[in-house]
Parts: sequence; structure tokens; C-alpha cells
Amino acid sequence: QVVLVESGGGPVQAGESLRLSCAASGGTFSNYVMGWFRQAPGKEREIVAAIGLRGGRGNTYEGDSVKDRFTISRDNAKNTVYLQMNSLKPEDTAVYYCAAVIICGSYYPFGSWGQGTQVTVSS
Repeated sequence: QVVLVESGGGPVQAGESLRLSCAASGGTFSNYVMGWFRQAPGKEREIVAAIGLRGGRGNTYEGDSVKDRFTISRDNAKNTVYLQMNSLKPEDTAVYYCAAVIICGSYYPFGSWGQGTQVTVSS
């Protein structure tokens, strides 16, 4: 079973940047499409970005609310997926999670969740 550990969150001011990391162990990381999800207080968990098996241009998805600000990438040699978040806004405040993803019309998480990492953006 794949174990996921997210890190890199914290409190920032609007307009600043953060880079989240998600380290995977216990499975063959390169076999999984990976995604970042977030859950804000009182809201459902939502997909933020996803990346195919090998990453790279044309092999990623970023949601409309984060497009042109967030970039997902992966390093299969390090079993890690990243989320570079630029120009952060207060509405980006949430707990961020990574997960393996199934693509079936949309992006659906499967398997275990990590503990998440809190991102708090103040105006």
C-alpha cells in the first residue's frame, strides 16, 4: 500500500509562493497518475491538479481556479510529486492532500490519503 506524506504548507501573505511536496513509499510510484486535492473549511475536497505517469508538458491538468498560478510536477526517481503555487490568494486557503488518481471523465482519488498540509493565505 502506498503511503503518502505531504509537506511544505504554512502561512503566507497574498501574492507569495509555496512549494508543496508529496513523498510516496510502499508502492511503485511511477505506475500512478497523481493528483493534488484541497479541502477548505466547510467545503468538499476538490481536485487542484493532476499529472500523468511521466509528467511533462501536455501531461498535466490544473483546475480553472489555479490555472496559470499553480504547476504540478513529479520526480519518479524521488517518488515525489510537487505543487508549485504562485500568486497565492486568500481563497487558496485549505488543507492540501495528494493522492493517486483514476481518470474517468474527471479525476477521482483512490487509495490512501496522507495527513495533508495546511496552507493559509492572508490578505
